Amino acid sequence: MEHAVSTEPAAAEDPEAAAAEQAESPGADAEAVPATEGDAETKSAELSEAEAEIAAQRELRERIEQRKASKQGPIGAGAKLSGTAADLLAAVRAVESGEKPVASAFRDPEPAPRRPAPSGTPEPVRPQRPEPSRAPATETVEAVAAVLAEGGAPAALGAPTAAALGEGAEEQLRADPWQLLRVTGVRPEQADGFARALLGPECGPDDERRGRAITVWLLEQAAVAGHTALDAAALTAALGQRAVPDPDAAVQSALAEGDALVFQDALEGTEVPVQRSDDAGARDGEGDEEDEEGAAEEPARPVRVLIGLERYALAEESLADGLARVINSLPKEDGAGPGDTDWEAAAAQASGSAAELIRAVAGHGLVLHSGGEEARSEPAALVAAATALGLRVCAAAHSADGRRRFARATGSEETAVTVAGLLSGDQGPGRDADGALALDLLVLLDAPQLDVESAAMLVESLPDGARLVLSGDPGVLWSAGPGRVFADLLAARCCPQVVSRTPDPGPIGELTSGIGIGELNQVEAPGKEVVLVPVRDAAEAIHRTVQLVADSVPRAIGVPAEQTQVITPGHGGAAGTRVLNAALKERLNPGPGRFGGFDPDDRVAHVPAAGRTTLGRVVRADAEGLHLECDGAPVVVPKERVEREVRHAWALTAHQATGQRWPAVVVVLPGDAAQVLTRPWVYTAFSRGERHLSVVQGVEQALPRAVAERLWKDRTTRLQTLLRPQVPAATA
Repeated sequence: MEHAVSTEPAAAEDPEAAAAEQAESPGADAEAVPATEGDAETKSAELSEAEAEIAAQRELRERIEQRKASKQGPIGAGAKLSGTAADLLAAVRAVESGEKPVASAFRDPEPAPRRPAPSGTPEPVRPQRPEPSRAPATETVEAVAAVLAEGGAPAALGAPTAAALGEGAEEQLRADPWQLLRVTGVRPEQADGFARALLGPECGPDDERRGRAITVWLLEQAAVAGHTALDAAALTAALGQRAVPDPDAAVQSALAEGDALVFQDALEGTEVPVQRSDDAGARDGEGDEEDEEGAAEEPARPVRVLIGLERYALAEESLADGLARVINSLPKEDGAGPGDTDWEAAAAQASGSAAELIRAVAGHGLVLHSGGEEARSEPAALVAAATALGLRVCAAAHSADGRRRFARATGSEETAVTVAGLLSGDQGPGRDADGALALDLLVLLDAPQLDVESAAMLVESLPDGARLVLSGDPGVLWSAGPGRVFADLLAARCCPQVVSRTPDPGPIGELTSGIGIGELNQVEAPGKEVVLVPVRDAAEAIHRTVQLVADSVPRAIGVPAEQTQVITPGHGGAAGTRVLNAALKERLNPGPGRFGGFDPDDRVAHVPAAGRTTLGRVVRADAEGLHLECDGAPVVVPKERVEREVRHAWALTAHQATGQRWPAVVVVLPGDAAQVLTRPWVYTAFSRGERHLSVVQGVEQALPRAVAERLWKDRTTRLQTLLRPQVPAATA
């Protein structure tokens, strides 16, 4: 089966494409060699902001699991179904064949337990920094490496395998060689070869362990592509393409072992209204017999059967519960805070969309705001108004650059933070005695970049009665992680939506406004704000790109090379980031690359986890590792992680560039990029430049076709389904 492999992590349409593109996603590299064995006892550097956020995510998942385990009553959407594995598979087959689904599949999920509002205003506290994750013991790595050697796998996989499998990694590998698929970068054919060498004649394609492991692997690759779950039919089809003889049995095995969960979600527009008495009885657990009789009298409602990993299911359900709490828990006017008159007075001092936003926030717990870069002035006006009213306010951006831009818009750095800094506790208002963020209003900028896990962590941290504003440009690429939170909420229409009427100025703003509605127009650029550079092949594209960055843009536009960013569709290819960065380094900062290919003053991107990119430069290298300065903060990357986590960054992908802006941007579109271009990709890349945009393009008419015809590659998510029974109909 052939696939048009995208070079962005959000661009896969199915698990197979997701698997193919994982190598090109931020933080992954198809050509990267797994980390070599290092000294496991090397002293750990202080946690970076991104590492602290990752540790905080682990803590949140534990809290979510505890909360889910404490729930009682009927099985709701997203819970693991009870019964034998055969019953699970029978349910899936019954639904797919059009038979009556089980009644419990349609019971509404219970709302999240309310966090009691704290009395008074306790002094904010800062959470303790989580302990850094320890590297596997040297003996464990050696034991795992010995098993890998028996199966013909490289010993260099010892450390990542031990880290992925945890305690008893050696025994797990011997008992189930396909557990090797849990190691990032290992593919099914490689795991098959390892299993054949380790098991000998006992190994076969029909091995239950193989089917189960590939099922989980496909779901993980789907998550890389942005899905929080997969349609059951798509999953079984992908298993068949991976030479699994009985895909249904493989799914059944994964469900029985708890490696995956099955969901039955009513299709939109087909569910029975929630006010009906028989539905209420199902929610309250009353009258099973009456439910069965009622179901018998009604035609079976169409559903979709989805399979997903528990990690993302819990995060998406927690997010839905938290959003419902935010929407429903806004306190009434009681004299303790600003009243309607105060809010109206604040709105009267603003104008246009900013006034609309202030009025919407006055009466609602959740508000969505959409607009481009210039529209950030509207949430800035909201923050200023809420602060003047005495509310505790915080605004979080996706990147440090976004934080700086918003601070300029408000004229103050006190309320602006990054999402990572807020989650890790390094920035922001601190937390109250209950562990909730000590604030009354949270404004989340760059909302399309929120994946379900980050969004769940933020919403879970809000106290009852707090207001939440999600603001962003709906035209940009979605998050690098699973989910499409902002797009799902816009589609759900569960809260007020304020659409900015403030356009981005200048020729670049005019160009991107047209792209947003599917038109690639010629624009007047008397100051050379937009320049098109046609090229014949990849070699010419590389030559012209280096010339623009090093000479033409500094001379003609006045923007130095260090403030010019190159953006290209992917890491690989004839003019991907690897090739372009090599050419740009040779011109702008030549050196021997003594430490993993890096030299002092190299521009780099640090990617400790997929979707967590910070930009900086190399300071030095020593026995501790590679010393970087990222967003003004020192970061030390241990030598065994440099190859996985650090890239040169004169050239980036559009996903890595999202949330950032530069004075000048050079977008490179070689001929082999034609198949991966989409309107969101072009919109995102072209809108990163503030003063100048050069487009080096060899795709010819594929560019306007992509803008006109190729929209987002859809993601399978459940947020709208989970919100529907908990939130009233559209309020705006």
